[in-house]
Amino acid sequence: MGFKTGIVGLPNVGKSTLFNALTRTAAAQAANFPFCTIEPNVGEVSVPDPRLEKLAGIAGSQKIIPTRMTFVDIAGLVKGASKGEGLGNQFLANIRECDAIAHVLRCFEDGDVTHVEGRVDPIADAEVIETELMLADMESIEKRLQNLSRKIKGGDKEAIEQDKLLRRALAALEDGRPARSVEISDDEQKNWKMLQLLTAKPVLFVCNVDEESAASGNEHSARVAEMAARQGAASVVISAAIEEEISQLDRDEAEAFLAEMGLEEAGLDRLIRAGYQLLHLQTYFTVGPKEARAWTIRKGTLAPQAAGVIHGDFERGFIRAETISYDDFVKYGGEQGAKEAGKMRIEGKSYEVQDGDVMHFLFNT
Repeated sequence: MGFKTGIVGLPNVGKSTLFNALTRTAAAQAANFPFCTIEPNVGEVSVPDPRLEKLAGIAGSQKIIPTRMTFVDIAGLVKGASKGEGLGNQFLANIRECDAIAHVLRCFEDGDVTHVEGRVDPIADAEVIETELMLADMESIEKRLQNLSRKIKGGDKEAIEQDKLLRRALAALEDGRPARSVEISDDEQKNWKMLQLLTAKPVLFVCNVDEESAASGNEHSARVAEMAARQGAASVVISAAIEEEISQLDRDEAEAFLAEMGLEEAGLDRLIRAGYQLLHLQTYFTVGPKEARAWTIRKGTLAPQAAGVIHGDFERGFIRAETISYDDFVKYGGEQGAKEAGKMRIEGKSYEVQDGDVMHFLFNT
């Protein structure tokens, strides 16, 4: 089950530098000019979770396999992107394929790095990107409404439902609000997601600050945090320059460097976790002598669907799940201890998997 977060922003805000550090690769060329990233670079990253190593240590697992998220480095958007400016159409299509948007904002002063608008104002930058995405959505909705009119006249129920949702989204956009501000009921969620509106995607604002501001942020990042709170979005402070340096170090060197900078953890770990939370994801574990492994599911996933993440046969032939909470697994020294303490539960098809569950699935082949 892949979850993609698209990294977007104006040119020269530090997107590619961040992506390089994030994926520990130089695949994305970081250069001081617009459109240095033409094709979207894709990188998979491990989701940091100290629980996994703890479980592996208790079970004596030979291998540790963390769960992963996919980040897509999308070339710098510019004003007019919705009309095709600066390769805009291609970039907007790349964003449409993502589950969420990590919007990198320049929150640092540096005369050596050119800003495409000639100034440092992260709020204005955010508005440029949001406006382009809103304009693209409005254009897309208007085209779709025209295409649906014939089906609606024929009484097509699905078309009627789509029409209602599109008109509600259009009303919000015309009012200057993104599609994610529209209240959608649980019954409407499936059809709403199928619309693939750009501004319906959850947004994480990534404040790229100078090295001195990495620990506590600065006045620019504080303004972004206020904006994110008003919008019901999330924000995280990170220094792409620091993260790039850390990415070249081994684990011990990185920890020493972070301590020297007064940082408790790498900003990338915060960013990955924030992306995970943004998509309402959680983790369950399978643990044994061969491997300890983390699996990604959405919150609210039932046991058979969680089993299906491992293999479709597990979901189709699901019988039951032997389940131990993470805390109980640790407290009682593993599976056997938890069993003896009566802490292993037998869960059926209606069980909603909880974050940190250690699970073993039984199924018919």
